[in-house]
Amino acid sequence: MDDASFTFLKALLSTPSPSGFETPVQEIVRQFAKPYADEIRSDRHGNLIAIRRATKQGDGPVPRVMLAGHCDQLGLMVMHIDDQGFLMVQPIGGWDIPILLGQALTVWTQSGPVAGVCSRKAPHLLTPDEKNKLPQFHDLWVDIGAKDKKEADSLVQIGDAITAQLGFRPMRNGFASAPGMDDKVGVWTVFETLRLLHDQPLTVDIFVVSTVQEEIGLRGAATSAYGINPTVGIAVDVCHATDTPGAEKKQVGDVKLGGGPVIFRGANINPRVFENLVQAANENNIPTQLRGVPKATGTDANAIQLAREGVATGLVSIPNRYMHSPVEMVALADMVESSRLLTAFCKRISPETNWIP
Repeated sequence: MDDASFTFLKALLSTPSPSGFETPVQEIVRQFAKPYADEIRSDRHGNLIAIRRATKQGDGPVPRVMLAGHCDQLGLMVMHIDDQGFLMVQPIGGWDIPILLGQALTVWTQSGPVAGVCSRKAPHLLTPDEKNKLPQFHDLWVDIGAKDKKEADSLVQIGDAITAQLGFRPMRNGFASAPGMDDKVGVWTVFETLRLLHDQPLTVDIFVVSTVQEEIGLRGAATSAYGINPTVGIAVDVCHATDTPGAEKKQVGDVKLGGGPVIFRGANINPRVFENLVQAANENNIPTQLRGVPKATGTDANAIQLAREGVATGLVSIPNRYMHSPVEMVALADMVESSRLLTAFCKRISPETNWIP
């Protein structure tokens, strides 16, 4: 991985971006994209769009290719501060509640970060009924060490966002772990593609998008795809790695870290886009994995496909262990190969490419 690109990845993963609070991370993206884009703009929703224009133009309209990764991550929101100074919260996105318990957290306030921990009654104090049921959000709280409500109010406001403690943790064999791999690795991949396409001849316009609010309903992809009106759109997200104990490969597919990008097939995927992705991989000796999905995916590809009169859509995913947890794990090599795949795809297509199934 290029040194500047590695620095970019670590900056993404160290910057908070719960859904609806993506502005800080979009500035990180903007600074990385500046040297490689012909134009950078932000829409009213908060999506950041970097444009690389075609270097060769024919007589007809120039096709538009949208490459999207969502920059938002799971979080919590402060809903209430009780008399003792404890914060009551609700989820931003789909948390598995037991995973949150005992985690170090950060409350992102207007005056700066405030350290906290996610807490509930100690197991010794639980009633038998409490021990036998899954905790709900009303059973837990965030402790920031405040002595009372007055002190907590001086630090934290209702509506402040909270994340797991952020940071990049290198692992063995080129793996890495961090909160928010979903989907900052997708953002990294599409903007690394922008870097790789710099000064390369192109016959299509490339719109590279850091979308917002995917975790609460694919919202940024819907608005940005409507505004861009792409001919082709590829979402880059994470998917479940099934190389861990208990994973059901027969239902989810055989996907492993380090096996390369995952190319999806199914109703959400345009067959021509799928074919071009596979051909681009084969022509450039890029290792890939294949996964089927027999319905709409829960990714930005779903929203992109349905924009306006419809978009020829693809989905490339990076295998991820421990999805929606503070210890999501990916292989850096899968990210690098994914950016190589998208680069090869963008270079091989043209205004003459047929996207009709």
